[in-house]
Amino acid sequence: MFNKAKAFKLFQQTYRREGNDLSMTHKIGLVEALCGFHFTLKHLDGRQIVVKYPAGKVIEPGSVRVVRGEGMPQYRNPFEKGDLFIKFDVQFPENNWLSPEKLSELEDLLPTRADPPVISGDAEEVELQEFVSQSSSGGHRREAYNDSSDEEGGHHGPGVQCAHQ
Repeated sequence: MFNKAKAFKLFQQTYRREGNDLSMTHKIGLVEALCGFHFTLKHLDGRQIVVKYPAGKVIEPGSVRVVRGEGMPQYRNPFEKGDLFIKFDVQFPENNWLSPEKLSELEDLLPTRADPPVISGDAEEVELQEFVSQSSSGGHRREAYNDSSDEEGGHHGPGVQCAHQ
């Protein structure tokens, strides 16, 4: 039996409506993104829908695919429906999830890397690190290349000023 209250709760948790179209986000693993998948979802009208994507076609992180005709019915024309847009959130494995030997085997299976860049003798090597946003700390950080101190009421320390002609 169709329960309107359950359908409304499902709608709020899963779908976002844009006119007659529905959109949702679905999480998949890296294996599914590279090797194909199928999953089920419960539609607002109570039907179970099987969504399939074939092996050999790749889903990129953040990509969107569409299921035509599975959106909301049109006003006064219930047999014409909008579309269901699915955005994919691809989940990657944790760091060091694979032994170096297996990682080498995996690299052999994947498309080849781009040629490494030519590095000059005076190049400086830097380390790429994890970034954790500190937006909740309330600290104000000024950007070195976006300094608007001239616009904020004058000069704030040593520096070069433009000469007036």
